[in-house]
Amino acid sequence: MRIGVISADPGHPLLAATAAVLRRDAHRVEFVDPGGRRPAVDGDAAHGAPADVYLLKARTPAALDLAARLEGQGAPVVNSVPATARCQDRVAMAEVARAAGLPFAETVRVATVGELAATGADLDFPLVLKSRHSRRGDLVARVDTPAELVELAAGRPDEPVIVQEFTANSGWDHKLWIVDGQPFAARRRSELSAGGRGPNQPLPPAALPTAWIEGALRAGEVFGLEVYGVDILHVGAGAPLFVDINAFPGIRGQAGAPETLAALALRRAGGGAGR
Repeated sequence: MRIGVISADPGHPLLAATAAVLRRDAHRVEFVDPGGRRPAVDGDAAHGAPADVYLLKARTPAALDLAARLEGQGAPVVNSVPATARCQDRVAMAEVARAAGLPFAETVRVATVGELAATGADLDFPLVLKSRHSRRGDLVARVDTPAELVELAAGRPDEPVIVQEFTANSGWDHKLWIVDGQPFAARRRSELSAGGRGPNQPLPPAALPTAWIEGALRAGEVFGLEVYGVDILHVGAGAPLFVDINAFPGIRGQAGAPETLAALALRRAGGGAGR
């Protein structure tokens, strides 16, 4: 099989390990930089036919455009372009999740950072500010005072953001990653906690409440995702609050994840049913 990986980072731990698993079994893995030379989508002699399946790790506009062209020619893409796009806009993400009954944090306001800073006195602090569009290096911050909001606005006044209420929690983020229905888990100190973000600490999924895993699996069904992550806050009495859903996250340091991803790629390359 030929497996294409749409990513500019072939050294990414998950991708490199998955490629090693596939190559060990004599499959061909081709990394495609979405900002560089693009593969053929029409099977022209100069570039060759599209691969049997593509793993869409990058989520830039160029990557989504490339993946859409490949899908248009019949190539399977994991995750699909529509599913990936549903996780890019945090306003739409919250609307879809909450409409499906998932315990997702509510968006209470949408504006630019500058617009919020101009009316900061009318906001309820503390609050959580996030870039409206999910991407590498986006803004995720707890803001406790109007002065802090003004300081943020000085650096990125035109950044579109969403506002969520700050919810008291344990100070730990729980991360559930799902690969083809298989859960992997970790926890880490939240970037919004007093001590700042800490490293991931792997957890056996069985250590988490069954309802959390069931909710994460339901999120995949709702968003049409095959490889994704759900960020969860523990808000007391075992109740979870979903605060983000990410298409094709890094999933670093999770034993078995590369093998599970490789198996998914081969199944989809062979015409196996996908979402």
